[in-house]
Amino acid sequence: MTRFIGSRGARVTLGALCATFAASVFAQATPVGTWQTIDDQTGKAKAIIQIADDGNGQLSGKVVRGIGEFDHPERRCTACTDERKDQLIKGMTIITGMRQDGDEWEGGQILDPDSGKLYKCKMKLEDGGKKLVVRGYIGVSLLGRSQTWVRQQ
Repeated sequence: MTRFIGSRGARVTLGALCATFAASVFAQATPVGTWQTIDDQTGKAKAIIQIADDGNGQLSGKVVRGIGEFDHPERRCTACTDERKDQLIKGMTIITGMRQDGDEWEGGQILDPDSGKLYKCKMKLEDGGKKLVVRGYIGVSLLGRSQTWVRQQ
C-alpha cells in the first residue's frame, strides 16, 4: 500500500495550483477575455475589447477604452445608423451573437464604430489562444477584412 507523504496543506496547495492551471487553459480555449485590437490597415493598436459569454453560449464584445489617438472617452458613434447612433463608443457593444462552431465562433455581427457599418463576423483563436483573428464580411467570408487581436493579461 502506497502512502502519500506530505502535509494536508501541501495537498491543498497542489490542488489549488492544479485548479488555477486548468482554469487558465480553459480561458485560453475561448475568446472570452480582454483583447487589444490591431487595425489591419495601419498596424496600430486601436482599442481594448472585453468579450463575454452570456451564459447561453453566445459571445458579445464591448469597447472598454480606446488606445492612443482613439482614447477619447467622449467619442461617439456618429456614423451609426441603428440605436447606437450618437452613443458613446466607450462601453458600446460592438460584437453580438457569436456562437461556437468547431474551432471557430460565427453567426454574429460586428460593428465598425468608425464607419457605422455592421458586418457578419467570424473569429478563430491562434497561437495557443494568445491571438484572435476577427473577420468582418458582407455576404460571404471571402468579401471582408481580418484583424488579429492580442489577448491582454
